Amino acid sequence: MAVEEQRAREISLRRVAIASCAGTTIEFYDFFIYGTAAALVFPKVFFPALGPAAGTVASFATFAVAFFARPVGAILFGHYGDRLGRKRTLISTLLLMGIATVLIGLLPSAETIGVAAPIILVLLRIAQGFAVGGEWAGATLLAAEYAPKDKRGLYGVFPQLGPAFAFALSSATFLTTSLVMGDSDEAFLAYGWRIPFLLSILLVGVGLYVRLSIEETPAFKAAQAAVPAQQPRRLPFLDALRSQPREVLLSAGSLTMLFAFFYMGTAYLTSYGTNPQGAGLSRPVVLSIGIAAAVAFGIATVLAGVLSDRYGRRKVIMAACAVGIVWGLALFPLVDAGASVAFAAGLAVTLMIVGIAYGPAGSFLPELFAPRHRYTGAGLGYNIAGVLGGAVPPLLAPSLSASFGGIGIGVMLSALAVLSLVCTFALTETRGVAMAHEQAGQPPLSSALD
Repeated sequence: MAVEEQRAREISLRRVAIASCAGTTIEFYDFFIYGTAAALVFPKVFFPALGPAAGTVASFATFAVAFFARPVGAILFGHYGDRLGRKRTLISTLLLMGIATVLIGLLPSAETIGVAAPIILVLLRIAQGFAVGGEWAGATLLAAEYAPKDKRGLYGVFPQLGPAFAFALSSATFLTTSLVMGDSDEAFLAYGWRIPFLLSILLVGVGLYVRLSIEETPAFKAAQAAVPAQQPRRLPFLDALRSQPREVLLSAGSLTMLFAFFYMGTAYLTSYGTNPQGAGLSRPVVLSIGIAAAVAFGIATVLAGVLSDRYGRRKVIMAACAVGIVWGLALFPLVDAGASVAFAAGLAVTLMIVGIAYGPAGSFLPELFAPRHRYTGAGLGYNIAGVLGGAVPPLLAPSLSASFGGIGIGVMLSALAVLSLVCTFALTETRGVAMAHEQAGQPPLSSALD
C-alpha cells in the first residue's frame, strides 16, 4: 500500500510540475510576443497618424501599461487564490490571458476602425497584465506547496522555466514567420504578425487540459481546514500588509535586479541588436541568438534552484546580485563591439544572471509568507518588483543612452543589483521551513532559520 501511495504521489508531483511550467510558459509567451510586435509592427498598424517616432513611443507605452496592471492582478487573483484555491484561480488567469492574446491577433487596424483600435489594444493589454499578475504566484505555490520540503528548490524551478521556454518559443515563432515571408514587410504588417497571437489558442488548450487534471494543493487544504467556520476572515491583501509588510517590500527589492536584467535583455537588447546605431545585426541573427540565450537562461535557472536546496535561497540570489553589479558595467562595452559573438555573449550572460536569481525565487517567496495570505503576499512582492525593474528601467534607458552612452544604462543596472543585494541580505533564510509552519507549531517566519 505504501508503494502505491508513493507512486501516486510521484505521478501527482509530475503533473503539478508540468502544469506549473506549462501555465507560465503560455502566459510569458503571450507577454513576449506583444513586446516583439510593439517594436516591429504596432506603430504602423495602430498608431500610424503619430508618425514613426511618436508611434513607437505610444506602442511601448501600451507595453508598459501591463506592468502597472500586474500588482492589481496580484491583489485581485491573490484574493481568490487565498480564498477559493490555487487551481481554480490559475485556470481563470490562463483563460484571461489566452482570450486577450487571441483578440489582439484579431483586432482590426486603426486604418479600419479608427481610434477604437488603439483604445481596444490598451484594454486588452491591461487584461494581459492582470492575468500575468495573478499567474506567477499561483504557479509557484502550486509547485512549492506540493513539493517535499528538502526538494522545494528543485520543484520550484518548474514554473520559473516558463520565461525561458517562452522567450525561445516567441523568438522561434517570429523567426519562422520572418523567414517564410522573406523581406515582404507588407505581408508581415497585413497578417504575418497576427500568426503568433492566434497560435496562442493551441497553447491555452494544452494548458487547460493539464491544469484541470490536478488537485488542489495539500497546503491550501490544510490552511482552510485550520480556520474555524465561524471565525471572520480578513481580506488577504490587508492581512498580508498588516502581518508581513517587511517581507512584501523586501522581496520586491530582492527581485528588482532580475526584472531589470531580464527585460533589458529580452526587450531592449533585442531592439538594440537590430539598430544600425546599436549592434547593427540582422533580425534573423538577433532572434537566433535569443533562442540560444534562452537555453542558457533555462539551464542556469535549474542549476540555481537545485543549489538553493543545498546552500539556501538567499546565498544563491545574493551571488547573482553580486555578479550583476560587475556585469552591469561590462555589458554595453561588450555589445558595442558590434560583433555577433560579442552580442551573443552579452545576452546569454545577462539572462544567466537572471536565471541564477530566478531559480530560487520560485521557492523563496512562497516560503516567506503565511498560508492564509501566501498567494497575495508572494504575488505582491513579485509584481511590485516587476514595476520597479521591468517597467521603469526600459523607460529610462533611451535617455541614459543618449546622455551618457551605454555605460549610463550599465550604472543603472549595477545600482539596481546593489539594491537587490541589500534587500535579499535583510530577509531571512527559508530553506527547511515547513509550508504549514503555522499549523506545525513552528516559530513565525520573522524568526525562522537563518
